[in-house]
Amino acid sequence: MRVLSIVHELDAGAGVFGAFPTWVPGSQPPPDVRDVDALMIFGGSMHVDQNDEHRWLDPEKELIRDALERGTPILGVCLGSQLLAEAAGAHPHRMSDPEIGWYDVEITPAGAADPVVGPLAPQAELFEWHHYAAPLPPGAVELARTPACVQAFRIDGKPAWGLQFHAEVTKENLFSWLDGWEESEAVNTDFDPDEIRAASVRRIEEQNEIGRGLAERFLAEAARA
Repeated sequence: MRVLSIVHELDAGAGVFGAFPTWVPGSQPPPDVRDVDALMIFGGSMHVDQNDEHRWLDPEKELIRDALERGTPILGVCLGSQLLAEAAGAHPHRMSDPEIGWYDVEITPAGAADPVVGPLAPQAELFEWHHYAAPLPPGAVELARTPACVQAFRIDGKPAWGLQFHAEVTKENLFSWLDGWEESEAVNTDFDPDEIRAASVRRIEEQNEIGRGLAERFLAEAARA
């Protein structure tokens, strides 16, 4: 199966989801979606509405819309989830308060029955780092939530899932994000990077196991599709 990772920044890649051929928008021309059996779309410090600052977002969005219309299996994470939601008709927006750190994510009844997200039910503590969120796309099914926003969804009738949380992130990448705290938007929040780092030491290995399982189940669904 030909799986393509879309990676926006080198320290925000596939992580524990696996090693696959990678497309970095802006540095390479878009691939032909007909040559791809499944897409994994990852995060980045840029935002879904920054098309003017990141001109490569337009061709990436076109590729995602094309893949969604073709029924290509898709797994989007954080920014990737928001891009998928937009392709499906939602309008991602800046949150009044970002989520950065470890959060209890509630799995909905539909999520508990979902082949990818289901084993996380009834809840899981997962890592978040996002200033934007996407409402549920038209016709999509909400699979997980926090009080702040939708945390996971599936496009109804399509093998396409969005995850707002960072189940893919390795300890090394997570710590590199924290190392860059002073240069990130997070510096303007009340979150404490040292507290997040300490919590991450305790929790990252368990989440890595969760992340590997999520990726394996998505790939199994993609193979069936």
